[in-house]
Formats: sequence, C-alpha cells, structure tokens
Amino acid sequence: MSNEEELFEDEFYMMVLVDDEGEEHEFQLLAELEIEGETYRVLMPLLEEDEDEDEIDEIVILKVIYDEEGNELMSDIEDDAELDMVFEAWQELEDNLDI
Repeated sequence: MSNEEELFEDEFYMMVLVDDEGEEHEFQLLAELEIEGETYRVLMPLLEEDEDEDEIDEIVILKVIYDEEGNELMSDIEDDAELDMVFEAWQELEDNLDI
C-alpha cells in the first residue's frame, strides 16, 4: 500500500492508503511503534459518509517497509507471533495513555 499523510488542525494524522486494486482508504494514525528495529503503525479507519459509527470498531496494524528505491510502503503482518507482539505493545500503550 502506498500512503500520504496530512496533519489536520485538531492535530491528528490522516493517512490515505491505496490498496492493490487502486482504491483509496482513509485512516487516522493512532500510533507509530518502534519494536525490535521495525516500525509499525496503528490505524483506525475513518467513516465513509454512508457508514454508521457502529459499523467500524477496529484498528489496523501495518508494518512499514521500503522498496528497492527507498520508497516507504506499508504491509500486512503475516506472522502471527509478530502481530501478537505489536498488538500487545499497542494495548500497553493504550492502557498507559487511557485512549
């Protein structure tokens, strides 16, 4: 996925990710975690105009990777142990910040 970042006046980052089919999806960046030399981003999908607030109650965790030219991309985490490790770090951060 490619991404663009934008800082809004209320000081949260909105990221637009483009999936493999070329569709854009908007997310709020909740956290960026550095774990064992890797970078991960915790994102919350933003509501579309026709979606009810109850429809989205999830987060997305993606790993920051780089292509051969050094362009930043974000990738799904396919290793369950790695995903669990990042999710636990996110939960600990969330508990400490009372998000």
